[in-house]
Amino acid sequence: MAPGTNRYRNSTLTPEISIAPSVLAADFSRLAEEIWEIERAGADLLHLDVMDGCFVPNISFGIPIVEAVRRVTTLFLDTHLMLADPEEYVAPFRDAGADSLTFHVEVCPEPRDLVEKVHRLGAECGLAANPGTPVDSLFPWLDEIDMALVMSVEPGFGGQSFITDAVPKISSLRQRADDAGLNLKIEVDGGINVANAPSCRAAGADILVAGSSVFAADDRARAIGGLRG
Repeated sequence: MAPGTNRYRNSTLTPEISIAPSVLAADFSRLAEEIWEIERAGADLLHLDVMDGCFVPNISFGIPIVEAVRRVTTLFLDTHLMLADPEEYVAPFRDAGADSLTFHVEVCPEPRDLVEKVHRLGAECGLAANPGTPVDSLFPWLDEIDMALVMSVEPGFGGQSFITDAVPKISSLRQRADDAGLNLKIEVDGGINVANAPSCRAAGADILVAGSSVFAADDRARAIGGLRG
């Protein structure tokens, strides 16, 4: 991809703050109904956390769940591959219906070939960094990826508290992308709620991933609206 271009120019995402409820926090005994309720509540896209029990100390779900979600919604499927070997799985998850595929710089420090593979599959590509990973590890690839994902909790489990060090990372990414003239989307994932969402928005985040703060809310539309600000 040529410097200065970015596939999010053709994305279905809106230019305002987008809210991506994490399906991992849904009631899987009634998954279709949960997704429909989230759609009616105003979700912009769905975040799908795929965990392998190797890169992260937990196992979530795989290709059959992504296929099932794709069958019941037209929302953009933002698929986060917390996998030790993402290259093996980008094509199967794209075939399952994923619209974007995000993998971690910790397992792929030279991601150009994999980014190009994701784009050849017709999906958008994100690159994620864990809380302990310097955010500048993403800088060399910002003109090639569509989205930078800042983890604001340690990946692998839901329900963790927000790590405030994520906020300056968002600011650094936004400044770097803006200075380069890139139309980069910045996503933040982990512990997002109405108390910390404003600082993420102010720092330059475009997409807020929220699990329990949306799915556990009595009024999900109000919860999404509160995150959006």
